[in-house]
Amino acid sequence: MQNRRSFIRGSGLVLSAAALGGLAACSRTSTGGGDGGSGGSDGGGGGDLLSQLQEAGTITVGFAGEAPYSFEDGGELTGATVAMHREIFGELGIDTVEGMLTDWGSLIPGLNAGQFDAISAGMSILPDRCAQAAFSNPEFQYTTALMVPEGNPEGLENMQSFVDSGLTVATMSGAVEAGYVESLGLDGIEVGGPQDGVDALKAGNADAFALTAISLNWLADNTVDGVEVTESFVADIDGVKQYGAGGTVFRQEDTSLLDAYNEKLDEIIADPDRYLSIVGDFGFTEGELPPAEMTTEILCSGDLSSLQ
Repeated sequence: MQNRRSFIRGSGLVLSAAALGGLAACSRTSTGGGDGGSGGSDGGGGGDLLSQLQEAGTITVGFAGEAPYSFEDGGELTGATVAMHREIFGELGIDTVEGMLTDWGSLIPGLNAGQFDAISAGMSILPDRCAQAAFSNPEFQYTTALMVPEGNPEGLENMQSFVDSGLTVATMSGAVEAGYVESLGLDGIEVGGPQDGVDALKAGNADAFALTAISLNWLADNTVDGVEVTESFVADIDGVKQYGAGGTVFRQEDTSLLDAYNEKLDEIIADPDRYLSIVGDFGFTEGELPPAEMTTEILCSGDLSSLQ
């Protein structure tokens, strides 16, 4: 089968914004805080970033408008990842979290260019990303699902449903699901954001839209009619279950900020009641709590054998 991949932008992030609770087309949630991140680091001439952020009382995070992780609602930055960040950074003496809306594929380059101080997007911890930036300990365990037309006319269940089917699956460019399409040699199209995936499905350009189960269920419950979401699953590639988790992303040199963040995060992960008090309103359950054996080191190595 020939692997067919293309990229659909539609109206880009402005389109995605409209479907995720009125995301604004502007690039920041506040005009305060200057032009992007502080640009400091632990190893460079800018000094210790953690100390700079504590002195300023503000951190700027990059986000891509994927509900319910990080998005804007009525002009306000919100989401499960944002709630986690307000809790943790607040404990570190950084009381204000501002956001910079950024295309998903530009999040890590923007971070490393100093446009913001961290990435607030629930980003999957993957080896190629770990080579470019530093990930926190896991915050959310992921499963995948498919958004399909109401009634699921093709009977789709998981990524294997597309093998030798002649059907097309839409994925977000740069998202882990796009890697599944590549690995399995499926017919796929790539889209710029969640709403673009919905649009591709409704226009008949795709037979399903693959994304994290949490994101698709949020979309189906809050913004989209005429569709349904399949049961969640863990993708299987060459007999290996693709267990995964997401975390907050920092520049590799910002070690003191990462270490301080992880210390506070570990306290939250160890207390399920506290964890749910922070992220439960966004549809997260104890099922999203990453197990102790799922570490950033294992996920960055790409060797998932110990998680099977």
